[in-house]
Amino acid sequence: MTTTAETAGARDDDEAPVRGLWRQGAQVFCENRLALVGVALFLLLAAVCFLGPLFYHTEQVHTDLAAVYLTPGTGGHPLGTDGVGYDQLGRLMLGGQTSIVVGLAAGILATVVGTVWGAVAGFAGGWVDAAMMRLVDAMMSIPSLFLFMLMATIVTPSVPMLILLIGAFAWLGPARLVRGEALTLRSREYVQAMRSMGGTSGRAVRRHIIPNAIGTVIVNATFQVADAILYVAYLSFLGLGVPPPAANWGGMLSDGLADTFSGHWWLLYPPGIAIILIVLAFNFIGDGLRDVFEVRLRRR
Repeated sequence: MTTTAETAGARDDDEAPVRGLWRQGAQVFCENRLALVGVALFLLLAAVCFLGPLFYHTEQVHTDLAAVYLTPGTGGHPLGTDGVGYDQLGRLMLGGQTSIVVGLAAGILATVVGTVWGAVAGFAGGWVDAAMMRLVDAMMSIPSLFLFMLMATIVTPSVPMLILLIGAFAWLGPARLVRGEALTLRSREYVQAMRSMGGTSGRAVRRHIIPNAIGTVIVNATFQVADAILYVAYLSFLGLGVPPPAANWGGMLSDGLADTFSGHWWLLYPPGIAIILIVLAFNFIGDGLRDVFEVRLRRR
């Protein structure tokens, strides 16, 4: 009989290669200086947006017409105030919460939908693949920003609605990527062996296709989040974002652009710089994760 010690030893032997892969992946990621910069930027921006209001209290609902267009550092406002008296730093924190939440949620939604769609299409093949991917091609032929603008004029903009709108059209790219991976993976020996033993297509997709395409999925997810944040900024810049008193960086950028011509430069640069930094952060993180999974694939 197998003793408990022998069983534990076998389990440790099985887990050792996994720990080695994680250790190697962390080492490769840390060697990418830009990836570490991206992580630091994201953590810093997230801390400022979500933890900052706990220590820096401002009024972001009621206007204060006695404190409009105060320059930075005046009246206890480090970044000044806007045209209705809102503290610009507090507004930046509130807008960052909306932009980050919508970007993360919409990016994850698009990645999940696109991964499942592409995995099913690529594994099924034949007329199922042709029908599913022709729908993707047809939707990709229409400019996504035009679709977002059309839908935003039909429905009332809100945070949940923006997440659904962006996620409903941003899944097309991940679907094409995962479908290409599925076409390659479905011919592998272990997938064929599972099918020959009576395994279902659903099990093949869940247990083999999606897990083996996870590297591509994770890397693409970081770029999806960055794109979703930009889409939020585009829509808000065009006046189709969340209505006041809610805020986001794109809406602040739009308002600041009009005020800049009047000499109120402090209303334009902070949200613009914040958008650039958060998008750069996710792109740097995506580059680092791509290096990690490329090394793990070569090792495999």
